[in-house]
Amino acid sequence: MYFLGFNWNPDDTLLKLGFIQIKYYNMLWIAAFVLGWFIMKRIFLNEKKSMEKLDSLFIYTVVSIMLGARLGHVFFYDWDYYQNHLIEILLPIREKSGEALFGFINGYEFTGFTGLASHGATIAAIIGVWLYCRKWKDIGILWLLDRLVVPSAIGACFVRLGNFFNSEINGDKVEGSFLFATRFIRDSEDMPAYKAMSLTNETTASAAYKAIATKPEFSSILEAIPYRHPAQLYEAFGYALLFVLLYFLYWKTDKKDKIGYLFGVFMVGLWTIRFFVEFVKKSQGGFEESLGLLSTGQWLSIPMIGIGLYFMFRPTKTKASA
Repeated sequence: MYFLGFNWNPDDTLLKLGFIQIKYYNMLWIAAFVLGWFIMKRIFLNEKKSMEKLDSLFIYTVVSIMLGARLGHVFFYDWDYYQNHLIEILLPIREKSGEALFGFINGYEFTGFTGLASHGATIAAIIGVWLYCRKWKDIGILWLLDRLVVPSAIGACFVRLGNFFNSEINGDKVEGSFLFATRFIRDSEDMPAYKAMSLTNETTASAAYKAIATKPEFSSILEAIPYRHPAQLYEAFGYALLFVLLYFLYWKTDKKDKIGYLFGVFMVGLWTIRFFVEFVKKSQGGFEESLGLLSTGQWLSIPMIGIGLYFMFRPTKTKASA
């Protein structure tokens, strides 16, 4: 990687097994959950909680986060499409003419779970934690949220790295001389797959994008693709710093004993980062055209920041209940 005019053209698929595609994005989601489990294991051991409770928590959080992220995308950003494609809401498929799922279900392709929204994931995760605490009544919901936010921050970082590999959620256009200027050759708006194949006469999208990136005869096509902000990396870097802060606050200070405080720091930090990066990010759709002024992501982040400020500064006892 180098700065000042960086071309980004990775194949988003790590491995293909028949009709199943294993994508970098999916692997980074898995890595986020695995790393989160190890971080929470260390926290649970420090708090003298049983591993049985941790395993149960893992199931609750994975299911709630994935379900909430999916439904958040559907209802916050793309309901106009999904209201006419209800089967695709919870299945990793997408309607596409000329394709045959499993070789015999015509009109669909396997895509993996694409289209996940972090606001929906956050809301669902809180609901999942509430349900978990109803089962394990000796664990308080805010006590647990104060600890879950530590791995959640680095998990958010991994997800944005996955978006970067997918060349999605790209930023606004910039000049090639900008320090972090990135040319996303696979940007779905700047160079959709069908257009790349048409211009290069290649039969697959990967071959077409590779030709545009490497063959001199397609240099004019390459130069026509604009540079953009790598908005995913801005967010990923911010979330990594937030993880460092939360990790420090938990292990090196007594802030974890102020119930709700670390949860508040997470909510303020994560959604403030998201709010400001949205200023240099392409529109993701949703209801922003109806409300105007701000993007959908910014409108959804404002109440999250408000909730975080409340838990950071509300009067409370210093010792959390667990």
